[in-house]
Amino acid sequence: MQQQTFLKLSVVTVLAALTLTSCTNVTTQQYEATATTSYSWQVKYADSLTNDPSPRLETFATKSLLTRNGLKPNGEVIGPDERGLWWPTLPPRPSIDEVEQRKKPQSQASKPELLKAEKYQISYQVGDQKITLPTNYDVYRQVVKAYPTRQALQLTLGVDDNSVEKAEPIGSIEK
Repeated sequence: MQQQTFLKLSVVTVLAALTLTSCTNVTTQQYEATATTSYSWQVKYADSLTNDPSPRLETFATKSLLTRNGLKPNGEVIGPDERGLWWPTLPPRPSIDEVEQRKKPQSQASKPELLKAEKYQISYQVGDQKITLPTNYDVYRQVVKAYPTRQALQLTLGVDDNSVEKAEPIGSIEK
């Protein structure tokens, strides 16, 4: 009898744990994915660039570009690159005078470094509500592939429904 009670309690505990950690799935035919790509020039400043574990970072010029559903944005752009992303044209490199203006006495400045960044979001419709959440490159690419035919997608939401972790086409899948 005790063994049977223990077994029932174990099953209930496992089911409760699965319910609490399971992800929410949403099916939608109205969606849009955006990729924001950016370039920024950054310079490190420190008393010793080789030994300082936490140099001061200064950002100079930055340029960003918003791409919707993988379609080429208007204006001057670079790309698409090998991952299908469009990029803004490069921002102007900081001059030596600009770098030295931000330098403190006795400190050193690194050479300007060009940084690349990517940020992804997906917006989708559920009833009358439009929801926009952060996502990742893989979800962005699934939306880009599904968008031309407006193929329905099943979205898997992350923890507390605060992100989209996965997008899967429903129906015929073209790869």
